[in-house]
Amino acid sequence: MNILLANDDGIQAVGLRALYFALVDAGHDVHVVAPVTEQSAVGHAVTLSMPVRVKQFKENGFVGQGVYGTPVDCVKLGLSTLLPDKPDLVLSGINAGANVGVDILYSGTVSAATEGALMEIPAMAVSMDNFNPEDLSGQARFTAELLPKIPWLDLPRKCVLNLNFPDCPVEEAGELVLCPHTRASYTDWYDTRKDPRGRPYYWLDGAIPPERISPDRDRALLTDGHVTLTPLHFDFTDHDALNLLKAAGM
Repeated sequence: MNILLANDDGIQAVGLRALYFALVDAGHDVHVVAPVTEQSAVGHAVTLSMPVRVKQFKENGFVGQGVYGTPVDCVKLGLSTLLPDKPDLVLSGINAGANVGVDILYSGTVSAATEGALMEIPAMAVSMDNFNPEDLSGQARFTAELLPKIPWLDLPRKCVLNLNFPDCPVEEAGELVLCPHTRASYTDWYDTRKDPRGRPYYWLDGAIPPERISPDRDRALLTDGHVTLTPLHFDFTDHDALNLLKAAGM
């Protein structure tokens, strides 16, 4: 396959580098267009108020283009300008940290894949349930081996596949489970601290309360050690509410 590879952790991230080499080893033609700096949790942000610049990376067998912008900038620029041909797949990851439940709205990783899907190209986001992974070569090989098993051309238009790995060696993970995403939201809090001059600042933290998590959805299955795969689409219309409003005569 001809693959556009992006992420939100930055072009030098361990997950992207592992996925690049696994895909190349599997015989794919890989074009990396990824942020120069970390862009975690920027969602679907697009750079509008300043120019977007590109830096070439070529080191230790790796070749890619780093973009001074967001993950969505990378996919937009890659598809419209930087790649010589339209790719067969937009692949984003491997992200440091799972992307389950409401994470799919915040995640730059998922947004990069979503931008590919919006442009009518098959797309998948890949994440690992660990914020500080040191070696993702096993997860990268698993992903490369999974790609030819997926009926890409039969998937619905603008579908995004969301693949998540549990926090363990891939050899110890449970079987891959197809599942819906978690509907529960985070309970957030801010840790209040003081800088060296005594002025307060705030650091976001949060968690999904375990009692809100459905056992058959991605967050619970991932915690139980399974690899999860969830097809996503981004039709935000609440059809039940739409019908209710119509019935109310509006």
